[in-house]
Amino acid sequence: MSCLIKSIEQQDIKMQTLATQLTQETTLAVMVLLAWQLGLLIARTILEETLNQRGQAIAEDKKCPQCEQRLESKGLVQRRLVTLVGEIGWKRRVLRCPNKCQIGQVAPLDDRLGLETNQRTGVHVKRLSSILAVFVPFEIAAVLLKTLTGLHVSPASIWNWVQWSGGLAQTQLLKAIEEFTTDEASVKADLPVLWEKLILAIGADGVMVPFRPNGGSPNGKTRWREVKIGIVAWLGEKTTASGRRVMRPVQRQVVAVLGDIDDLQPRLWMASVGQGILDAEKVVWLCDGGRGFWRLFTDQFEGHAQGVLDFYHAAQNIWKGVRSFLDGRTTRARTWFAIMRRRLRNGQADIVLADIEAALQLSGIPPSAHKTLTNLYNYLDKHIDHIDYAHFTQLGMPIGSGMVESTCKWLIQQRFKGVGMRWGEDGFNHLLHLRLAWVNGSFDDLFSFSTLPPN
Repeated sequence: MSCLIKSIEQQDIKMQTLATQLTQETTLAVMVLLAWQLGLLIARTILEETLNQRGQAIAEDKKCPQCEQRLESKGLVQRRLVTLVGEIGWKRRVLRCPNKCQIGQVAPLDDRLGLETNQRTGVHVKRLSSILAVFVPFEIAAVLLKTLTGLHVSPASIWNWVQWSGGLAQTQLLKAIEEFTTDEASVKADLPVLWEKLILAIGADGVMVPFRPNGGSPNGKTRWREVKIGIVAWLGEKTTASGRRVMRPVQRQVVAVLGDIDDLQPRLWMASVGQGILDAEKVVWLCDGGRGFWRLFTDQFEGHAQGVLDFYHAAQNIWKGVRSFLDGRTTRARTWFAIMRRRLRNGQADIVLADIEAALQLSGIPPSAHKTLTNLYNYLDKHIDHIDYAHFTQLGMPIGSGMVESTCKWLIQQRFKGVGMRWGEDGFNHLLHLRLAWVNGSFDDLFSFSTLPPN
């Protein structure tokens, strides 16, 4: 402690200067800034002196892993690291093999501190940088980091940290999927018992993302690829400020994959099992008319959930049929659509189908309108078990897939579809899995001392 006090005393001029300016300044904004600078100076001083004391301590008895000779001291060697309080430096004892075995330098304190040999940046800087990159482009993340902490970190460094941590998240997920595929009991739901009385909603959708046609090369025409999104959420009833009672997620798990339905299936089913689908009393599958997603429902979820075709998507298709049959600008078209929409909403899907069938029997219908109405009839008839909206509402189930559609927007579009953005597959996947880790609450698990990369 005496050495620590002495070190602080050596910084006395800087501290006194900051303290004097702090007492003389009248503007609160400047006072806060001065106090912050003073705090950082004190923090750096304490860290450096503490590390110097530990670094100069006598090293424990260590042997060479090759020749088993006792390592000898090479003396005190400088080490520097960029941290949230600024760049700090200290000296620590370094050991080497007396027989000059090729084992490199051994720094026992580095091992105790969880530092890699070539690590130049502290874990908290990497974590904060990665958090910023989850939400904004890498260049903006670097600017925000400089504004928030005063630390200058290049966008390239942030990109490298995201690639590493996102790659780790992806690897961990693939390992979990492999274990789950082998043994579904490896994933267990640990939820409050009362949640079993709530509604478990599952939804899936897709969104297009722009990719470079040739990997990392910016040349060539943009290649659009679909990302499959899934969400599993427990829904609770809440009252809005206007007194309206609505369903809101109380807990959610989000999955996504740059791949096909077969790639989405194990991810979404594992998330559903983890959220308690096997014990839930009410489970609803919400989706629009995408064939692949309804195939996923039939193959995996039909025995556990009630399928619900998104009402607004169904109504949109009805309007397309009406517009092809009648002039969409006329009162007649709008009136007929309003009647059919209301009947569909009130659980009268059979009457809606009868109306469409009657329209198909009329003479003089253009071939294009006849084809559109036929497709509409087949579409609604195929989903007849999924469009009993009055019954679903009576059960307290949602009838719109806005939950998954909004997930597509904030998970993908807000970060990956900015102006001029085009992605390489690895870069996209790593950032996607880092965003998923943040959403699903496993982000901090990626930033422990034992898992950090060495730079």
